[in-house]
Amino acid sequence: MLRVTRSGVALRWRKLRTLLVWGQQQKHAGFSGLSTPPPPAILVPHLFQSAGTASCWKIDGRAVAQDIKDVIAKRVIQLRDQVGAVPGLAVVQVGHHKASDLYSRSKQLACDEVGIASFAAYLPATTPEDEVLELVNVLNADDRVHGILVQLPMPPHIQLDRVLRAVSLDKDVDGLHPINLGRLVLRGLHPTFIPCTPLGCLEILRRSRVQIENKHAVVIGCSNVVGLPTALLLQRQNATVTVIHEHTPNPAEATKRADIVVSATGVAQLVRGHWLKKGAVVLDVGTSAVQDTAADGGYRLIGDVCFEEAEFVASAITPVPGGVGPVTVAMVLSNTLQSALRFFGIATDTSDNSFTTDSHLILRCK
Repeated sequence: MLRVTRSGVALRWRKLRTLLVWGQQQKHAGFSGLSTPPPPAILVPHLFQSAGTASCWKIDGRAVAQDIKDVIAKRVIQLRDQVGAVPGLAVVQVGHHKASDLYSRSKQLACDEVGIASFAAYLPATTPEDEVLELVNVLNADDRVHGILVQLPMPPHIQLDRVLRAVSLDKDVDGLHPINLGRLVLRGLHPTFIPCTPLGCLEILRRSRVQIENKHAVVIGCSNVVGLPTALLLQRQNATVTVIHEHTPNPAEATKRADIVVSATGVAQLVRGHWLKKGAVVLDVGTSAVQDTAADGGYRLIGDVCFEEAEFVASAITPVPGGVGPVTVAMVLSNTLQSALRFFGIATDTSDNSFTTDSHLILRCK
């Protein structure tokens, strides 16, 4: 990965090449997974150090992600042997943000792990919008790049809608192009790609063997990135879905009726234990950095859900960190692989039940 200074921004192709570097395509060896996990394999019992034992299961998002990455790595090798090329993922980040920096680094490491080529352009927060758009257009034309991910948030002077529209539909692996989101809304249509975090949430539920059909799901937060597409995906799985937003009266009462709760607000510990129905499955998508002098970097990450309270009520819950985040990164890799397979005209193999994130398997609605 190469961090680019403002003076280093190149707009012409021959100069732009210096911004984009191949990531090391090495497989990190070893994974300290569960030795004898109970079925389903991704769930691990969580025992409290305090009095009593929680009946809640902690969903190991890192184990889910590793499962997916293992399959992707094999398919990348098969693709390389077949066509002499590997999938390529480009990340465009403008400015710095703690969560964004962490997410970008995790994507680079994940690409290295599975053999996907990683490209990156880190641009200063003062970069003009037109330069960002030109960079995206160059990436659209680069046959080595099969996925383009615009890291959010972006500085206020940049119109996000313009940047997202500039990304080619065939390379929109984050699924945030307005056309892709529109196809997700309309029954009978399929987006080229599904947004990675909502897709990761569905994959976690599927692998956790959580019944979605005929269940009541509550999505807290209505952003275009997570809340809205997650609600749409759950609805396509025949759940009855309620969306909680800042104008919802008494959100705790509405949430307490839910069998499945997905919270994506970025408000630290918003969801308390008394918000939850006994036995609910809770996916905590929100991430907040709080100061902690004892932690590396002087801060630690916590979620939307007060874990210490929720684990005594929920039947299963994703922790922060180590829950939805790693699976989201795995979905970026999955979508990038799918894009490369389409580019090279290779049919998607969905016969492997350990890896069924293909859009057509998720986007069903009776």
